Order: sequence, then C-alpha cells, then structure tokens
Amino acid sequence: MHGLLYFCILYQSMKKKSGFEQFFTGRKTGSALKEQIKQEKRQWKKEKEVAIEKRKQQKREGAIPRENIVKAAPAIVRKAEENMPLNKYIAHSGVCSRRDAVDLIKNGKVKVNGTAVTEPGHKIVPTDSVIVNGKKVAPVKGLVYILLNKPKDFITTTDDPQKRKTVLDLISHATKERVYPVGRLDRNTSGVLLLTNDGELAQKLTHPSNEIKKVYAVTLDKPLEKKHFDSILKGVELEDGVVNVDVLAYTDAQDKTHIGVELHTGRNRIVRRIFEHLGYDVKALDRVMFGGLTKKNVERGKWRFLNEREVRELKFFGKGKK
Repeated sequence: MHGLLYFCILYQSMKKKSGFEQFFTGRKTGSALKEQIKQEKRQWKKEKEVAIEKRKQQKREGAIPRENIVKAAPAIVRKAEENMPLNKYIAHSGVCSRRDAVDLIKNGKVKVNGTAVTEPGHKIVPTDSVIVNGKKVAPVKGLVYILLNKPKDFITTTDDPQKRKTVLDLISHATKERVYPVGRLDRNTSGVLLLTNDGELAQKLTHPSNEIKKVYAVTLDKPLEKKHFDSILKGVELEDGVVNVDVLAYTDAQDKTHIGVELHTGRNRIVRRIFEHLGYDVKALDRVMFGGLTKKNVERGKWRFLNEREVRELKFFGKGKK
C-alpha cells in the first residue's frame, strides 16, 4: 500500500488538486485514508521546500552542480573473491547483469585465457584473463549507484547500433565507472531507473523470485471501465500467461483515464500489454517507484547518487518476508 500511497500523493500534487476520494483496494476508512495522505503530502512538501532552498543556497555560493562532481559518487570497495563463477565475474566487471552475462557466455562471446568458454559457472581465479566481446574485463573496485528520472525518447541500453539517444547519455558526467541500467523501461516510458556496476544487486533486483515492487502512473486514451478494472484485479490472460497486479486504483476521482498500478512482475512491457489487451491505448506511462526508490526531488532527465542508507535497503530488500 505504501507504494500506491506515494503515487497518489505525487500525482495529486502534480495535478494541483486537493482531496482524494478513495482507494478501491484500501483497508482504511475514507476519512482515515484522506488524513494519512494529507499528512504524507505535507511532509513531502516540506522536504521539497528544504531541497529547493538548499539548491538556491548552492547557486548563490557558486557551488558546482552535483551532477558534475564525479567524486561525489558513494563508491563501496568490493573485496576480491577466489574461484568466482564466470557470469558473476563479468557482472562484477560492470559489463551487464549476471543474467545477461549468462547469455553472452552461452553465445560464445567470452574467452578465458584465450579459449572460448560457454559454461556460466566456470570458476575464475585472479590470474585468469577474461575477454568479453573482444575486450579484457576485470571486477571493478568502486561500486556506484545512480537513480535517473528517465524522460521519454531515450533507449534503456548501454549501446544502440542505430545511434539513438540512450540513458547513458544523460549520466555521462556522473562517474568514470562503467555502469549499466537495472531492468528496462521502453523508449516511451519515463520514470525511476537505477544504473549501477553492482552485478550482484542487479541480479537480485531483476530476479522474479524476489518480487521487487514497481508502481506506475498510467494515462489511457479513454476512461477505464469498471468491468475492465475488475478483470485486471482478477488477472489478465496474455499470450505468455496470466498476469496479476498487486494494487489497482483510479488516481483521480473526476478522470478515470488516470490509473495507478502496483505490481511485481518483470515481464516485458507488461503494463502496456495489460491495457492494450483490453482495448485501451496507453498515452503515457511513468514509473514512480522501483524497489522502494522514488523520483522525489529528481527532475525529469536528471539524476542523483543513492545514499548509503538507500543502497543498504536495496541490498536487504525483501529479506524477512513471510
């Protein structure tokens, strides 16, 4: 419920409207829910004012914009590990996630000491030489974590053969370390995107078993009908199986083209596919939360480094779940 509460606060403040009627799936009474939203909105507004004032102060003092200070990245030193599996070694080298590394290995694009290796679990020792796509790689020592508020028209990839704009273009001054996006947002989807060179964390956040929650703001071409609202809550049968959402809500009582969706599945283009399957055209799709991370105080197209607390919470996200 936390994720959807944040979504509604953010959405309503953007729309500059007061009041919020009700969540269809909420457990609290309407008055209690309104009061909670009111209190959280007040707290969010206060934090925003503090951030704005801090930015103004830095500008008055002639401070260098944060995004241009490379050394500001909270780097965490990784210890050397003996007999590391090849896919993990590649991920720790900042090439890609461990899951993507498995594909590179099986496709014969990795060589160890000059010989092609196709077994992801092949053990690597410190004296081995590992070549990926013709380039020698080695585990990075400094781990970097960047939260980007992705705008539309940028590709979520580290390289595009068609030379289109990628998310790496937006963080080109952030760090000298080689980072890559965790998961994907399609070209026309905006919102929270994490970029890092921590392959172990990327593996955790993208693995289906960890059920990492995401919250999306959806704008449809026409109001979502009650029967379709109910169908989505029951589960929608797509070509690759049934998809279930955790929470669904109309976020504007006066305009039912605006929908809030909370889910944990990581299937490709899943939110768009749900609504398209029911005959709707998704006009806008924005991810407002990913694994507890939000884009609060990060303008569209801008980024910031995660702090130590956020990194720690991501690493332990989902632990202790019943």
